[in-house]
Amino acid sequence: MSEPLKIALLGAGVVGSQVARILDEQAGELEARVGRPLEIIGVGVRDVAKERPGIDPSLITADLEPLVEAADVVIEVMGGMEPAGSLVRRALTSGTSVVTANKELLAENLAEFSSLADASGADLYFEAAVAGAIPIVRPLRESLVGDEVYEVMGILNGTTNFILDKMITSGLEFDEALQQAKDLGYAEADPTADVGGHDAAAKAALLAGLAFHSDVKGSQVFREGITGITKQDIEAAKAMNCTVKLLAVASINGDDVAVKVHPAMVPLTHPLANVSGAFNAVFVTSREAGELMFLGPGAGGAPTASAVMGDVVTVARHIVRGGSTPSSSNYRRRRVSDIGASRTRYFISLEVEDRPGILAKSATVFATHHVSVQTVQQSYLEGLERQDGFSARLGFMTHEATESDLAAVVEELRAADFVGPNVRFMRIEGS
Repeated sequence: MSEPLKIALLGAGVVGSQVARILDEQAGELEARVGRPLEIIGVGVRDVAKERPGIDPSLITADLEPLVEAADVVIEVMGGMEPAGSLVRRALTSGTSVVTANKELLAENLAEFSSLADASGADLYFEAAVAGAIPIVRPLRESLVGDEVYEVMGILNGTTNFILDKMITSGLEFDEALQQAKDLGYAEADPTADVGGHDAAAKAALLAGLAFHSDVKGSQVFREGITGITKQDIEAAKAMNCTVKLLAVASINGDDVAVKVHPAMVPLTHPLANVSGAFNAVFVTSREAGELMFLGPGAGGAPTASAVMGDVVTVARHIVRGGSTPSSSNYRRRRVSDIGASRTRYFISLEVEDRPGILAKSATVFATHHVSVQTVQQSYLEGLERQDGFSARLGFMTHEATESDLAAVVEELRAADFVGPNVRFMRIEGS
């Protein structure tokens, strides 16, 4: 019998427990695919006293550094910045390959980790870090590496997609939809990382780095969550034949990389508009391949563990047969452009006095700041919506404009005496 490959599993939570289960239940099949058995030599955790159903108690340890040093492959699914970061550095520096699902850690350290892996001949794989079971890291890293990617746009957080979906299909307010997501287990007790866009921003940084061979950190990504989305925004989107999604958008802006996460109106004709519930999707546009769509479950123990195990098998085969996959792809020091330089279309809604000349006054504000208006909608407010003499609502859809010019328009409209306090705007993507 061949000597087993020694696996150090760091983390025994939702994903780690599923990885341990797969390694146990599919041991024979995995050995056949790799050419040698895969053996867990230890499961590293922070709290050894906590019960870990389905995991052999004799494998549980809090002595993490010796576990990493004894392994052929390290699977890091414990999350957080530390001790995960130090352990990954230790493994890669010593030439031990790493498979990780830790998006927060990678979003700040991918370029460094990739350089360490290349220097030591180790592998660094992280398919599960971006969109769960959806295979998007490998296509960007390998399949499209000979192509020129123009843009990556995606729905990278299932919790927020579920919440927005419920607001659209069931007419719920944000707080009601969030509570339903919590009741069904889609949202954490503290949902800030999801609804605030932090989770999607970390994933967007990774996708931008891969797509544009650049060092992009999560802290550099413009981020705006969905907590401010209202029924009014949803109804406005419907009137424009759009839906509302929390989008991650990464593109090349001249010599810079533009990366942002924010709610956006998406035309119903765009493939991302039809991604419902807790699903994730990534839409890639490249020079030669054209438009590519990747769709699937973006979270959950089993789907994420499936992505982890795909990487484990690849890494194990490299060990058995020789070789590794270069990780760094010559990461460039591109500048991440400021959100003010970002260009897209916008929808601006404002409540105004219903008297002659108001539409012209409003339109002049757009022209003053070099924002071209494509269409205008007008409606009348009824009942409680009507207040302080502001009895009409204007909706302006713009042509493409910079974020800085649009911000100047919004600022001037909010200060105008003929405009009510409820001036709202939303970006339009995918059109």
